[in-house]
Amino acid sequence: QVRLVESGGGLVQPGGSLRLSCIASGFTFSNYAMSWYRQPPGKERELVARIITTGGTTDYADSVKGRFTISRDNAKNTVFLQMNSLKREYTAAYYCNARTRGVYGYLDYWGQGTQVTVSS
Repeated sequence: QVRLVESGGGLVQPGGSLRLSCIASGFTFSNYAMSWYRQPPGKERELVARIITTGGTTDYADSVKGRFTISRDNAKNTVFLQMNSLKREYTAAYYCNARTRGVYGYLDYWGQGTQVTVSS
């Protein structure tokens, strides 16, 4: 059974930091690119950060460059998102995504999400 379980969300003041974690099980973690997406209230889900299978290449949304860092530990089947200098507009549900290329196209798995609220 495939599972992606996010944790680490919560309430934080503007300028603060949070570290999100996503623990994967039920599939070969090291074969999947891992990403974090977020969905602010009333808006569409958007890509925040992505890291390839080996962790050698990362990509970020322009809005979080220099503030967020994505990393992964393939030995622990875990991907992280370190979020610094948080802004109110970063308030959203944050989702972990695993993606690999299958025979008929991309195969995606999603976590249930963790809420991040940036407010004073």
